[in-house]
Amino acid sequence: MKHAKYTFLLFLFFAISNVVFAANDTTKAKTHLDFGADLYSRYIWRGTRYGGDSPNIQPGISFSYKNFETGAWGAYSLGGVNPYQEMDLYIKYNFIHDMFSAIITDYYFPDENGTYHYFDYSKNSTGHVFEGGVSYNGINKVPLTFSAFVNFYGADAAKLGTNPSDTTIFNKKTGIQYSNYFELGYSLSAKIVDLNFFVGFTLNNPKKANNSTGFIGETGYYGDKPGVVNLGLSVSKTIKITKSYSIDLVSSLITNPETQRVFLIFGISL
Repeated sequence: MKHAKYTFLLFLFFAISNVVFAANDTTKAKTHLDFGADLYSRYIWRGTRYGGDSPNIQPGISFSYKNFETGAWGAYSLGGVNPYQEMDLYIKYNFIHDMFSAIITDYYFPDENGTYHYFDYSKNSTGHVFEGGVSYNGINKVPLTFSAFVNFYGADAAKLGTNPSDTTIFNKKTGIQYSNYFELGYSLSAKIVDLNFFVGFTLNNPKKANNSTGFIGETGYYGDKPGVVNLGLSVSKTIKITKSYSIDLVSSLITNPETQRVFLIFGISL
């Protein structure tokens, strides 16, 4: 990642290039610009709650050109003492009739109450996390999906305090953990609603403590051992408002067997 500091500019260049190509080839290009926002009662991502106990709004912008898609996505708490913020960029490529996808995501978590440097991509101080992933999107006759993701650069791991009873997690890391996540899903329609069953797990095994560092060890994104971290069911329904506009409603029951947590959330997509 020698040139990681230029990543943000590459995202912008990719988006602008797509617009130019689309303008010069209107007969062959298949372009689409979209934006919207989701409102959720809680922000639960891969079996973990972010943003505390407050509702969360998640805006997004995407631009697609043929098989490529690029966009930005955010998550912002609507309450709390220290509101949670997240701003992600991504580039995705769909192939083999959209049956498969490959994606690179740049995760970032601004802190308006402190000092943050968005354009810092240095290996030892960046707050960005880069993740690569591939997905099998299934087919109509067999609506089974599978995805695999791994963090490959940035603030992937956090040091733990020297005192085992101190749960404070510091931002500095001792080394990338290559935190990984895998998810298997199955979708079906039941009359007026759609159902999606999912199970997500990690094979991550964070590095053990090195006595010379003065820390008791590290933790990756999904805990300190392999296991199932995201198990549940989502029920969704589309409500048509006008001939050209509709909204999506979703309710999800989510459990995390590793942390023994359970969540029931509701969301609306505008």
